[in-house]
Amino acid sequence: MLKKRLIFTLIYDSGFFMLSRNFRLQRVGDIEWLDTNYDFSKIARFIDELIVLDVTRENRDILRFSEALKRLSLGCFVPISAGGGVRSLDNARMLLRSGADKVVINTPLFDDKPLVVDLAEEFGQQCLVGSVDVIKNNNTGYSIVTNSGARILEEQAEKHLIRVLKEPVGELYLNSIDQDGTGQGYDLALLDLIPKNCTTPIILAGGVGNTGHLIEGLVNSRVDAVATANLFNFIGNGLQIARESIVKEGYNLANWLNFAEMSFMQATDVSSK
Repeated sequence: MLKKRLIFTLIYDSGFFMLSRNFRLQRVGDIEWLDTNYDFSKIARFIDELIVLDVTRENRDILRFSEALKRLSLGCFVPISAGGGVRSLDNARMLLRSGADKVVINTPLFDDKPLVVDLAEEFGQQCLVGSVDVIKNNNTGYSIVTNSGARILEEQAEKHLIRVLKEPVGELYLNSIDQDGTGQGYDLALLDLIPKNCTTPIILAGGVGNTGHLIEGLVNSRVDAVATANLFNFIGNGLQIARESIVKEGYNLANWLNFAEMSFMQATDVSSK
């Protein structure tokens, strides 16, 4: 059985990292603040991947975002997926050259499908993460939101997802806007929107407030990875405690904690000589 993954997501907007609640953003700090308060060379030992999303709505600057990505990738030895505003092969190429291993695309899945095909042909389908943001629609179903939350698509989310999952993406990041930043747990009903014959790996996001919420996602057979984007729920050694607890309880995460600790100590010994 393939091991499931624990993913940490960073939200970036106009040079700053943000807290998001129902897609309403609160500024936390810039890359200097992040360096001071989060040591990603340490945090990376307790996650399987890092996702960095640029949600800037106006005057998006991919060069500035790429520079922040370079800083984040230093000493971060887990795969990084990055995206937001990818509208060309050159945009994707810049992110990959700045430390990303995979490219996250959202709006082009609905507005520019030829670009999705071009990206897959250029970099490989496994390099693409499709991101879909979903919101409840007057309690009658769900709708999909694009353009960093600025546009709600017509038709029910199920119909869009059927089409999206036919696109050449390696996995799908499925995020609940209603649960986003609430700390109340995942909206597991989102998984019912996915076709039963889906073979695309699903990353579930939106709503994590504690380790129990991560476990609720991990035990679901339709979920391949769980993500949290809350900078403060897992500050300090929170991610370490969460992963140790999940592994100790026998859930299907890779148990490489001791190996990671040993590798980090060896690297520290070498750098200090």
